[in-house]
Amino acid sequence: MEAYLYEKLKDNKVACRLCNHCCEIKPDGYGRCKVRQNVGGTLQTLVYGKLIAINPDPIEKKPFYHFAPGTLAYSIATAGCNLRCDFCQNVEISQMPRATGKITGADYSPADVVTDALRTGCHSIAYTYTEPTIFFEFACDTAQLAHSKGLKNVFVSNGYMTTAAIDMIAPFLDAINVDLKAFDDDFYQANCGARLEPVKENLLHLKKRGVFVEVTTLLIPGLNDSTAEIKAAARFIADRLGPETPWHLSRFHPAYKRTDVSPTPANVLTQAYEIGKKAGLKYVYIGNLHGHDGENTYCANCGELIIERAGFFNVKTDKVQSGRCAYCGNPLPGVDM
Repeated sequence: MEAYLYEKLKDNKVACRLCNHCCEIKPDGYGRCKVRQNVGGTLQTLVYGKLIAINPDPIEKKPFYHFAPGTLAYSIATAGCNLRCDFCQNVEISQMPRATGKITGADYSPADVVTDALRTGCHSIAYTYTEPTIFFEFACDTAQLAHSKGLKNVFVSNGYMTTAAIDMIAPFLDAINVDLKAFDDDFYQANCGARLEPVKENLLHLKKRGVFVEVTTLLIPGLNDSTAEIKAAARFIADRLGPETPWHLSRFHPAYKRTDVSPTPANVLTQAYEIGKKAGLKYVYIGNLHGHDGENTYCANCGELIIERAGFFNVKTDKVQSGRCAYCGNPLPGVDM
């Protein structure tokens, strides 16, 4: 189907305005994502409804810790991505169009997704696994229908979309977890084929548009885990997005082109956690290190344990009542708490 957010240019060229690559595409050519093609001067999406991953997941797996904790999210993705991260954890599907020239997936309509989400008892639909921007048309149509049926919508994103894309989806997008891959532009260019500044700008724009924001940083030993860089990221989140913004610090496991890098040491994650706290962030979490106390949520006012987590499937939320700490009544920022 015809893509959203593009301009027609001379000589049947088109300019894609969906993400910050802003690809200019010649006739029969493709954008960097390899899932948008110029067909006779019209930009077409090649992945509409072609779902390659479909699964009801715990919302904590995304990860969201301040969005409807303890609920299920109907999680979907198509093949493709607009970045090319050397450390991608889902490379088989994210890089499929670029690596093989193929796009596979089962045919779904927005109504199919919404119906199945309701049937499986999901509270929300998560556009995840790969970058939701690259299947933006399907995500928009599905999100609008989902809202009309009482379902929430969440993105798990690299944050590289345009502000125009944010403005289009914002009325139907309840929350987003943005992967802040590093706080260094050289890292973004060398390891992701992208730039840092658009991600920072989009984080601020998402908050301005009223979308609840959580942030995740995968700490990769020797690449983005220096004390100075972690401090800079923590200050940006605390000062610009707000101290109530949840920050997930995730453990790296060797993947794709970074199989030569060891998993993140636990002490590095703990040090980063303390840096986040010292920067003024009220909710810092440690991910991919099961059993660590950094999985839990403590009240920022009284310090009591109010959401206890043991992995993704064992989440105790009884100490949060109507979005407030059951001990002191302090509000816990989030959605559907």
